[in-house]
Amino acid sequence: MSRTAKYDAAAEGWSDEQYADSGSYLRHRAELVLALGPRLEPGDTVLDLACGDAGLAEPLLAVGLRYHGVDLSLPMVEAARARLGDRGRIDEADLNDFAPAEPVDATTCFRAVYYARDRLEFFRNVASYTNKKLVFDLNPRQYRVEDIRVDLAAAGFDGVELRPFLSPQRVVLPGPVAAALRAAERSGPLARLALRYRFSYMVAASRSRARG
Repeated sequence: MSRTAKYDAAAEGWSDEQYADSGSYLRHRAELVLALGPRLEPGDTVLDLACGDAGLAEPLLAVGLRYHGVDLSLPMVEAARARLGDRGRIDEADLNDFAPAEPVDATTCFRAVYYARDRLEFFRNVASYTNKKLVFDLNPRQYRVEDIRVDLAAAGFDGVELRPFLSPQRVVLPGPVAAALRAAERSGPLARLALRYRFSYMVAASRSRARG
């Protein structure tokens, strides 16, 4: 079975199937893509590796960013192109090997860093074409945060900002509960307790001498 087989079969309606409330979930993810690390400005380009059906594109485009998605699954690429039309670019490629023709301001990679053949080399490749920051998610029950920091530093990312991301993927919470969880993202003890059992970090990696 090919590496993309399960994604190929699920491409149609991917975001709506993966997230109980895809609009709210992806808006919150996009908010942190903007806010963590060096600030993104209207007109900046975001390269979204392993973009799936480009569900993240909508909230990024809504704030004036330019969107470039990349995915290895051809059906996902086709779904992303159908979603975006001429509002963004989508390429079929492996996140390990892809490099855009021109540098981008930010690179994102969600639910896919574990597909890196060599994590350090992946970070180095991203650093070679990213002006401001790399933003990705990290499951602290799967990877040690310090190991990730070491690899990021070796790739040239000397600035690392982490924020707990406490939005459930498969459950729609009542508004007050969802708001309380988002408030808890800024509370160290509560967030660390939640991360022992579920949820993930959002990580923004940047360089003190970022290109601009």
